[in-house]
Parts: sequence; C-alpha cells; structure tokens
Amino acid sequence: MSSDQWLERAAGGVPRDEALAWFDVLPPVPAEEMLGRWRGSGLPTGSPLDGLLESYGWYGKEFVDAETVHPLLFTTRSGPRAVDPALVPVAVLRDRPGLAHSRAAQVAFRAVRPLLTTSRPRARLRAVEHRGVVTAAMVYDALPIIDVFRRVDSRTVLGLMDLRGLPDPFFFSLRRES
Repeated sequence: MSSDQWLERAAGGVPRDEALAWFDVLPPVPAEEMLGRWRGSGLPTGSPLDGLLESYGWYGKEFVDAETVHPLLFTTRSGPRAVDPALVPVAVLRDRPGLAHSRAAQVAFRAVRPLLTTSRPRARLRAVEHRGVVTAAMVYDALPIIDVFRRVDSRTVLGLMDLRGLPDPFFFSLRRES
C-alpha cells in the first residue's frame, strides 16, 4: 500500500500503534523543506485530542523560516490567521478534553479568537532526533510541545505532536499549499 493510500484510509481512524508503526517507517524531512504554508488535518487514533483542532476551525501551520513559525493558523472570513498558542489553555486540552470538546468551549473560543491573533512567530523549526531518526520538528516557544514531521510524499507530511503529560501522541497530516 502506498503512503497516500495509507493516509487516505487512516483519515477515518487507525489504532495508535499502527500510526506509530507507519510514522516510524516514513522517511525524515529536512527542516528547509517545511518552509511555506500547510493545510492541516487530524488523524484519529483514539487520542483525546482527535477532532479537537478541526472543531475550533484549525487551518494549519506556516513556516516562514527557521525562526519565524506560526504553529496555529485558524480559518477566518479574511483567510487564515495565526493564534498565539501560549494563550490557549493547553492544560484543559490535555487534562479535560471533554470540556475542550464542548460546544460552549468552541463558541467561547470563536468569540475571543480575534483577541488571540498575533503576527509574531510563536515557534521555531529545528532538526531533532525523535524515535531514533533526525527529522524536521516545530518547537513551540511557550508550551511543552514539539511537533515532529515525517515525509509522506513531496507535498504531504505526517505530524506527531509530543505534548508533555499527554500519554499518547496526537497525529495529524499537513499538505503544502500551492
């Protein structure tokens, strides 16, 4: 099965162990190949974070250069806008995912999202060793999160969010904008 076929099948959900096994066989991504804007999509594996970003209007990520990274872009009427992740209650996402998935929390986020936008970078792009492979990773400035990337094809990467305190990784895919 090709990487594209696996990712298409996995979009409906796969066991965490299968996603980890697939992640481990994918080739690394050089950091410089991450530059640009990417459209994101969650990959359901049973994580308490499955579907959460999409329910809040997550668009993706943007890598301008190694020091200028916008880790969270959200859809707005005027196009994707960067949100400062330091203002997102990560402890609630990690420790109380049911609350984070609630309709009330989503409505509240949409109401305050304009106050959370930023033009300043909130992460950096680095090569890191993860699961025995050196590959591109996004290191958040103010949160205990590292997003690690592996190549699916020339326009698609699989991301693994490593959040301190979350027992299992959260998986997502990114597709490069044209």
